[in-house]
Amino acid sequence: MKKKVALKDILLLQLAVGIYSINTVVGGFVGNSLNENGVMSVKTIGLLFLEVVVLGVYAILWQQLIGRFQLSIAYANKAMTLLWSLMWSIVLFHEDVTLYKIIGVIMVMAGTIILNTDPSAAGENQNDAAKEEEK
Repeated sequence: MKKKVALKDILLLQLAVGIYSINTVVGGFVGNSLNENGVMSVKTIGLLFLEVVVLGVYAILWQQLIGRFQLSIAYANKAMTLLWSLMWSIVLFHEDVTLYKIIGVIMVMAGTIILNTDPSAAGENQNDAAKEEEK
């Protein structure tokens, strides 16, 4: 079953994936808080609660979007979490970016773009152009 996907839907899906990636950020803060304050500190419990809230928002948004896409395309876009997580790790945790990380993210992005590209739509556009020329 092929579904035509609008650009706004893809952008909303990326927003959902971006929200999901925030979970990795909060998880990093939880880890730091555990090392500094222990398990039962107010800060650690608050961060764990925030992590649950982020996952809840993501789950609701994901459920709203999943019906707009083929399942294989929706899950392929979920792989873009790697890009978002890399960006968060650089900006918030000042982690180093290696060539291997960049190559890996580019490969994931290329795969996601390929899966999102509908080759039959390109063929339809060429057929439409050929029909116009015949007229």
